[in-house]
Amino acid sequence: MTGTSPNAHETIQALAARKLAEAAFGVQLRGHKRARLVIIFFLIAFSAVAVRLGQLTIGMPRPVEVGRQADDKIPRPEIVDRNGELLATDIQVASLFADPRKIIDIDEAVEQLTANLPRLDPAEVRRRLSDHKRAFVWLARQISPEEQAIIHNLGIPGVGFRWERQRLYPNGRLASHVLGFVDIDNRGIAGIERYLDGQGQILVAALADPLEAKTGPVALSLDLRVQYAMTEELQKAMEKFMALAAAGVVMDVNTGEIIAMASLPDFNPNDPREALDKNHMNRLTTAVYEMGSTFKTVTFAMALDNGISMQSRWDARGSLVIGRSRIGDFRGENRVLSLPEVFTYSSNIGTARMALDQGIERHQAFLRKLGFFDRLQTEIPESASPLVPTRWGKISTATISFGHGMSVAPLRLLSAVAAFMNGGRLVQPTFLRKDPTLMEDSAPQVIKPETSDKMRWLLRQNALIGSAKKANVEGYRIGGKTGSAEKVLNGRYSKGKNVTNFIAGFPMEKPRYLVFVLLDEPQALKETYGFRTSGWNAVPTGGKIIERIAPLLGVTPKFEGKDANMTIAGTAVE
Repeated sequence: MTGTSPNAHETIQALAARKLAEAAFGVQLRGHKRARLVIIFFLIAFSAVAVRLGQLTIGMPRPVEVGRQADDKIPRPEIVDRNGELLATDIQVASLFADPRKIIDIDEAVEQLTANLPRLDPAEVRRRLSDHKRAFVWLARQISPEEQAIIHNLGIPGVGFRWERQRLYPNGRLASHVLGFVDIDNRGIAGIERYLDGQGQILVAALADPLEAKTGPVALSLDLRVQYAMTEELQKAMEKFMALAAAGVVMDVNTGEIIAMASLPDFNPNDPREALDKNHMNRLTTAVYEMGSTFKTVTFAMALDNGISMQSRWDARGSLVIGRSRIGDFRGENRVLSLPEVFTYSSNIGTARMALDQGIERHQAFLRKLGFFDRLQTEIPESASPLVPTRWGKISTATISFGHGMSVAPLRLLSAVAAFMNGGRLVQPTFLRKDPTLMEDSAPQVIKPETSDKMRWLLRQNALIGSAKKANVEGYRIGGKTGSAEKVLNGRYSKGKNVTNFIAGFPMEKPRYLVFVLLDEPQALKETYGFRTSGWNAVPTGGKIIERIAPLLGVTPKFEGKDANMTIAGTAVE
C-alpha cells in the first residue's frame, strides 16, 4: 500500500468505501468522487444479484429439457415436386413418457396430466404409471410445444420428454392420394410414402449421404401448380353437378409421368384418419369401372392396326341382336356409318360390329398386349385388378368393344390412350420424375405409328364436330373421347346413376399431355337440359382444366388457320 493519508473531511462512509476499494483493487482511491464511484459500483452489483435471485425465486419458466434418443437411422427423405417444391418433410417434436418406478404419487400425477392433456384417458394413464416393472412407458406421442411447456412446469417426478420425428405435409390435402401418409412411428402406410419403405428403398439408398446420415429429396413427376389448378376445377365440377366424387389425371404421353392426379373427396395426410373412409378412396388406381365409350378408342386402334381402312362402313340401323341380348345406340343415326362417323357419333352398334369382325381371339390378344388383363403396377401400391368375364363369348367382345362388360382402373386406360397419341409406344404410368431420353427404350411398340396418326385425327375430329365439342379450347388443338356408363349396383345396371369420363390430348398435331376427368353420379341441371352424360359435365370440366394448365405447361396457343381443315401429323385421311 502506498503511504498517502486519508483526507480530514472524509466521512466515515466514504472512508469505509475507500478502504474496501483499496482492499479489492490493491490501490488507494482519493477524494469524494472516487468514493461515490465505488459505492455506485457496489450498488449496481448487489442490485443485479438481487434481481436474478428474485427471478429464480418467483418462478421464471425453466428451459424444457428433452431427452435425446439415440437414432442412427437415415431419416425419411423429403419429397418434392418436379420443380423442387416441398411436398413432405420431417420435423422434430417432443413426446411424453414416464418411468413408473420414479412416480411418487400416482393419483396426483394422473390428475395433473389428464387435466392438462384432456385427450389422455385417466384409466389408461393410471394403468401405465402403475406398472413398476417397466422403466419406460409412453404417455402421449407428438405433443405440441405449448403442451410440452405446461407439462414440464408441473415438475412431476418420473415424467420426461423424448424427441421424435413427425412427418409434415405443408400443402395439406393437395396430392394426398399420391403422397399417402405415415403412421405415428413414421412408417409409410400408403402412397409414395409406403413405396419408399418398400421397393423404393433402393431409390432412397441411392440418394443417401452416409457421411452425414441424411438423404437427398425424392423428386416426383407432379407439378404442384398443375395439381392445384386441376384439383380446384374438379372441386367446382363436383359441387356444380352434385356428384358423389370427382377424379382427374394429367399425364405426359411420351414418358408416362403423372403431372397431376386427384381423387375427391380426399384426405389430409397430416391427420389421415379420413383416409380410412371408403368414400375417400383413390378412384383412379384402387377402383375399377366400366369406362363406357372412351373404351371405344381401344377397339378403333385394334381395327385400324389390323388393316381396317378409314373408308370402311358398318350397318348401324335398328339393333344388333346377339342371342338374347339386344344392342342399341344412344341417339342413333339409324343408317350405315363410315368409320369416322361411328367414332364421332359414338355408335355402339357400329363399334360392336367392328370388334366382331376382328374376332374374339384377336380382340383378347390386343387387350392383353395393352395390359388390360393385369393389375396396374405403379409406385403407388394401392391398385385394383380388372374385372374380366369368366366366360368370353361374342356378347363379351361386342359389349367390351364399347366399354361395358369389363371393368378397369382408369389409369390403365390412360396408358393405352397415351400409346394411341404418342406414335404407338405403351408407356408405364409413373409418379417419379424421369429422364425422357431413357423412357423411349423401355416403352414397347404396341401399334403402328400410322395407326397412331389416324387415332389422333379421329380424336381431333371428335373435339371439332363430335361429343367433345365443349372441351375445344381455342388455340390448344384438343382431341378427345367421351364416356358414360351406368353404374352396376347389386349386379344390375342402374338407369339413374352414371359414371361419366372424358379423355383428351393436346396439342393434337404432336400431343404432349393427356387429361382425364371422371365424375361419379353427376346430376342433370337445367342448363344441361336434363342430360347427365359426359358431354354435359366431364367434357366442359376437362376444357376448363386444359385452359388453365396449358400455359403452366408451356404449351403455346396457335390461332392461325382453320381447325376443321388442319392436317394432323401429315395424315391425309379425308
